Amino acid sequence: MNNPFDDQPPVHVRKSGLFSRLRASFLTGLVVVAPIGLTAYVIWTVIGWVDGWVLTFVPNAYHPDALINRFLGYTDPADQIHVNLRGVGVIIFLIFTIFVGWIAKGLVGRSLLRWAESLVDRTPVVRSIYNGVKQIAETVFAQTETSFDQACLIEYPRKGIWAVGFVSTEAKGEITKRTPEGEKMLSVFVPTTPNPTSGFLLFFPESDVTILSMSVEDAAKLVISAGLVYPNQKKVDTSAT
Repeated sequence: MNNPFDDQPPVHVRKSGLFSRLRASFLTGLVVVAPIGLTAYVIWTVIGWVDGWVLTFVPNAYHPDALINRFLGYTDPADQIHVNLRGVGVIIFLIFTIFVGWIAKGLVGRSLLRWAESLVDRTPVVRSIYNGVKQIAETVFAQTETSFDQACLIEYPRKGIWAVGFVSTEAKGEITKRTPEGEKMLSVFVPTTPNPTSGFLLFFPESDVTILSMSVEDAAKLVISAGLVYPNQKKVDTSAT
């Protein structure tokens, strides 16, 4: 019978080879480089798309290439240089938008805007497109009311199952008239995973909505990652109901 306290043969741990170390370093570097590269690519692509769209409305004589060749005195097409200056269209778009907004705030601008909208309202197809886009823009870019400023938990699609949602606004209009009185209703957007641009608009009594301490950005990361990326572990206020 063997004594369990007899010396056991040493266990040899196989050291990781060069390929394993290179693979681990590559995966670690990929985690660092991929977000930076994808972010830069998306920004570069969006800037190029805005430039291509805006510069189509700018006369060719005022394009960056034409201005640079004129400044250098290159009049011969064979001697002219071509430079891809990304961001010029974005700058033009920002300046134009700020100028239009400044005009629209004045009395004359508001009068012109009402006159133009009255013309649009009399055009059947254009009216539907314009009003829909206008409502979306006013909802997203409104400065008077906050949108999606709180993340929450709601029991959906049935009791006992919880889903992450975003509180958009307090229910108004006919929604409040058709729902039980005495209870404030909140409109909650419940996104789908991993595409948060689609989801469901639900109306809940305020007492059935649990406001989370995490930010909207952290909640969005949680939804997009399908529960793999949680916000940083911080002290959660458990006293909130």
